[in-house]
Amino acid sequence: MSRDIVAVWDVDLSDGVYRIEFEHGTTTGKRVIHINGKEVIRKDWMFKLVGKETFSVGVLETKATINIEAMGGFAYQYSLDISGKNFQTFMENRSKISKTWTLKLDGTDYRIVLEKDSMDVWCNGQNMETMGEFADDGTETHFVVANHNCCIKALSSGRRKNGLVHVLLVDGEGVPEFMQ
Repeated sequence: MSRDIVAVWDVDLSDGVYRIEFEHGTTTGKRVIHINGKEVIRKDWMFKLVGKETFSVGVLETKATINIEAMGGFAYQYSLDISGKNFQTFMENRSKISKTWTLKLDGTDYRIVLEKDSMDVWCNGQNMETMGEFADDGTETHFVVANHNCCIKALSSGRRKNGLVHVLLVDGEGVPEFMQ
């Protein structure tokens, strides 16, 4: 069966990275949305070829909308909105309000995300139980991953414009931040 995939986005959320694929059959009117390879919406024989498809993504059911606009003739433009923001703006905001680290512990890959606004910590899609405490040089958020002691330190950058710097330590060793 042929797939008419016309747009693909990789959406970085706290609970994971989600690949959203959109199929649009302009002759059949078909609209299909796949998230990480799983079909979540299918509409066949849609006579209106432009419009919107709204769905949710991830454990927290983040609202997403694919916009379909005619560009003249049989050309179409597709855009994705996440939580009411266009994809680009959403991803820029995510990089400001969250911090992500990827690491391997005992042969297993882990993705740890700190939500700076709530201080929630996520590991491989699970919201972690944490314990926060004040330290001489800032705050520390402690949690355990695969029997390894982890700590996210929030330290002053020394520059008012930069604010706080967040550092992940696993068993006392620093882990570099994941750069996209």
